[in-house]
Parts: sequence; C-alpha cells; structure tokens
Amino acid sequence: MSISAKQVKELRDMTGAGMMDAKNALVETNGDIDKAIELLRERGEAKAVKKASKVAAEGIMKLKVSDDHKKGTLLEINTQTDFVAKNEGFIELSDKILNHVYENQIDTIEELNKSTIDGQNFEDFIKEQIAKIGENIVVRRVVNYIANENEYIYGYMHFNNKNGVVLKAKFDSEATEKGAEKLIQQITMHVSALGPEYISYKEFTHEFVESELSALKGQLKVLNEENEILGKPLKTIPEFGSRLQITDEVLAEKEAEIKKELLAEGKPEQILDKIIPGKIARFIEDNTQIDSQYALYEQPFVLNPEVSVEEAIAQESEKLGGTIEVLEYKRFVVGEGIEKKEEDFAAEVASQMKGQ
Repeated sequence: MSISAKQVKELRDMTGAGMMDAKNALVETNGDIDKAIELLRERGEAKAVKKASKVAAEGIMKLKVSDDHKKGTLLEINTQTDFVAKNEGFIELSDKILNHVYENQIDTIEELNKSTIDGQNFEDFIKEQIAKIGENIVVRRVVNYIANENEYIYGYMHFNNKNGVVLKAKFDSEATEKGAEKLIQQITMHVSALGPEYISYKEFTHEFVESELSALKGQLKVLNEENEILGKPLKTIPEFGSRLQITDEVLAEKEAEIKKELLAEGKPEQILDKIIPGKIARFIEDNTQIDSQYALYEQPFVLNPEVSVEEAIAQESEKLGGTIEVLEYKRFVVGEGIEKKEEDFAAEVASQMKGQ
C-alpha cells in the first residue's frame, strides 16, 4: 500500500516518532493511523501521543461562577489569530456571549445557534460580529453546570485565559462545603494543571487498561535498553497497570511471595509484619501507573505530593466531620483538537534531501 508523506507527517506530529518508524507503522497497519499509533506505543517508539491537534487554534476561554457556587459556565471562543483574541472588542464580545449562555442555561452549541441575542438569531449575530472584526469567530464548546442540593460549582481560569476548568462537588452539609472550599478550589487548579481524564480508576474499562499497559511496557522496554547502555538503573516493568487489575487474590499471592523471599534471605519471621506492608505499598505503586496518569483521585496532589488527591479529600473530610466528593468536571484548553493550515511536508523533505 502506498503511504503518503502527509500521512507520515500526521503520525509523526501525533506521536513524536521518527520518520521511518512512522512510515513502517503505517505500512504494517495498511494506513490505519489509530492502529499505527498503538503499534508505535507498544514498541515504545511513540514519545507522546497528542490527543489534541498538531497546531492549536487561537482564541479565549471564558468562565463565570455564581457567588453562591450554585451555577457555572465555561466556554471556548476561537479566532484565527492571537492578535484578535487579545483585542478589546473581541473580549467584550466574549463576555457578552458568556453572559448570554450563563443567563439562559444553554448547554450545547446547537442550542446556542438557535437562541436569540439582542433580538436576533445568534448565527446572524455572529456573522455581523465577524464582519465588524474582520476575522472568523467560532463559539466552539460550552458547559453549563447547575448544582442540586448539597452540590456546589467551582471554577478556575489560568492567567492566560487559555485553560479553564469548571467542577461540581457534593458535600454532606453547607458547613462542610464552607470548610472545604479552599481545598476544592485547589483541586480545581490541580485539574487545570494535570488534566486527568477520569475522576477515579473505577471508571476505567479493562480494555483501556490493557491497551495503556501494553504501551507502558513498550516505553519502559526501550528506556531500559538505553539505561543499560548508559549504565543507569533499570526501570521495573510492571505486571499490572491499575488497581482495577489488582484483586484481593493478587495481593494475597504477592504477600505470600514476599514472605517467602524474606525468609529465604534469613529475615526473622517475627519482624516480617513490619517489612511486608512497605513492600506491598511499593508493589501497588509500581503497578498502578495508569491510575496516577489518568485518574484525579489517584494522582499525587500538586500542592502536597506526599498524598494523593483522594487522601487529601479524606483528611479534610475527617477534619470537618463530613463527606466530600468530586462529581464531575470539564477542562478546556483553547484550540485543542483544531488544525491550522499545514505545511507541504513532501516539499519540506525534498528540500532537505536536495541540501544533503
């Protein structure tokens, strides 16, 4: 099958793989880019799969949360250039659209386009604004949260207005919410910084874990080959990737295995109960790397990496004598998933070859 230079460039941009690695993966998968990505990950040849676009579009993120934390709106508005995104007129327009979405509880772009603003259809309104500003404007994404009983909404906007989060949490009482408000605001900032895709590993599917574990093993295998050449310590290749896979039976077998090894080393049986818990904790840490990569609760808390986010919540709950739970959140980064005009990659390669 013939593989085009454009396909190779797309795969390279998404994975960071070398040119020939990308081309070979596409040949082996008959041009299926998703399968090629998985193949590169399994081989450890994908440096980092970009789930967003190759080149981010410009624009701005807007956030509004009510003073009583019962209502919140986050939306993304895209422009063609960063210059327009910083224009005072565009910022005023963005605020107007934000308030329109917030006040009318508009949940989708489809609803927004059918709505009426300033006495006219929203789509016609936007066309007029495009004509005034002289550049294309697209309201791309929107999320609108309304809190039920004992639920509260929080938001965080990064200083550059390019990364925003809106989060809904639940408490057993208003008093607990007041006491935990600072912590939840910090967790909202954590989501902005690290972008976990799930709240807990319990939301994973077994298929997802198996796919990610295969990729992780491939990456560690390549890293260990490099470390061996450089004389550096080798990384442990995990047997598992998530607590989803570590059953009570698995832990019991591991504990028995550790006990047998310690006795073989001549360790007195009466001190084993002081050694085994630490080794079990290390086993869990080594074999739950997918959890800490993708799940909020299992990640080290950015403001106190000694504890996980879940542990930080548990400590605060105990201190306040109540319950705290993150229910859902949305994190938007301006331009993710949008491609701008690409360079002619074939011409770029030809130019490089000519210069050799």
